[in-house]
Amino acid sequence: MYEVEAMRRDAETVIQKTIEDVLPMKAVREVLEEIALTKPVYVIAIGKAAWGMADEAARLLGSRIVEGIVVTKYGHSKGNIEGFQIMETAHPFPDDNSMLAAGKVLELADRVTENEEVLLLLSGGGSALVEMPAAGLTLPEVTRVTEILLKCGANIVEINTVRKHLSAIKGGKLAKHLQPATGYAIILSDVVGNHPEMIASGMTYPDATDAPEVMEVIEKYHLDVGDKVIRVLEKSEETLVSNITNIVKGNVEELCSSAAEHVRELGYKPYIFSTNADCEAKSLGQWFARTAKAIREDNPWKLELPCAVIVGGETVVKVTGNGLGGRNQEIALQAAEGIQGMEKTVLFSLASDGTDGPTDAAGGIVDGYTVKALEDKGMNIREYLEDNDAYCALQEVNGLIMTGPTGTNVNDVTVLLIK
Repeated sequence: MYEVEAMRRDAETVIQKTIEDVLPMKAVREVLEEIALTKPVYVIAIGKAAWGMADEAARLLGSRIVEGIVVTKYGHSKGNIEGFQIMETAHPFPDDNSMLAAGKVLELADRVTENEEVLLLLSGGGSALVEMPAAGLTLPEVTRVTEILLKCGANIVEINTVRKHLSAIKGGKLAKHLQPATGYAIILSDVVGNHPEMIASGMTYPDATDAPEVMEVIEKYHLDVGDKVIRVLEKSEETLVSNITNIVKGNVEELCSSAAEHVRELGYKPYIFSTNADCEAKSLGQWFARTAKAIREDNPWKLELPCAVIVGGETVVKVTGNGLGGRNQEIALQAAEGIQGMEKTVLFSLASDGTDGPTDAAGGIVDGYTVKALEDKGMNIREYLEDNDAYCALQEVNGLIMTGPTGTNVNDVTVLLIK
């Protein structure tokens, strides 16, 4: 038991140092050293990492910034930035402030002229944080479709393919408002594959998707979005823009590499198995449990012990219960069921932004004793898994990772530690 407690402390160290390594200021700094901004600059920052990115841009560009706006999630702002309007809105579902923020962003965009430049700082979460419904739709209608998409098991590419066509700001439409001005978008990736057209629903990237592709997602998941929404989606068209140069910096590959570096510092041999996991959360949790068992029994990969198996990406949760949780908590709790009784085995799963799903936890941490700890409290792990209630289960056994808002957002990482 003492060994597991020490391994959990190792995990906490890795979590802290890994998050520090992927904070967004470095990405902003590196890009601004490479590009040439020669005109007065307007700055638009949107996403969970928006405040940190804008603060760094303000520090580096100083008085060259004419005006700026930051839109981030409630609780993610760290104070005033001179020359910037700071707005906080809702995530994962847009609210009235999301519409207000979108209006402010579009108003600023419309004022930028060809004699000025724009610097956009985009990160994950932007799809909900700013929203202006497409003509003919209301915010409650867009929110309802968003909720259906997030619960049906669709991946982020499929979700954003639909969301772009419900919106008057996503899918290249923000870039269209900025015309004839030109500029750059520094994009922090929270999408597997780092597709700029999908990160924050591609507000500054040409959107080549059209009605048939959007309807394919609706039909694939048999989604009941209503006739009014269908009529809008059936009119979906491409938005082809070229005035913004999109640069993706910061991604899940860096997140996994950082985790590997810090487990190595603690004496574990790191093995990055994947950086593009996009399966169901429960499936990844089961895979980790099977992997732990295989390493303990015949070790088919010939991994050196102590070792750390690392997987990055963004899983999905098909919600069938009424509980509380997020994809990383579900991964951890599902893995706990499979590693019960294993000595010297610890697993954590972390959302780099510090908020896993609609909760205040960043993820979950479990070990071979987690199931017994739940049973000692009269709790059946299977019941909590079936109710998608990983948060409440993990909360009872000191299994929640609580970081608070981290100021970054580069997908998730799951790490299995074995000695």
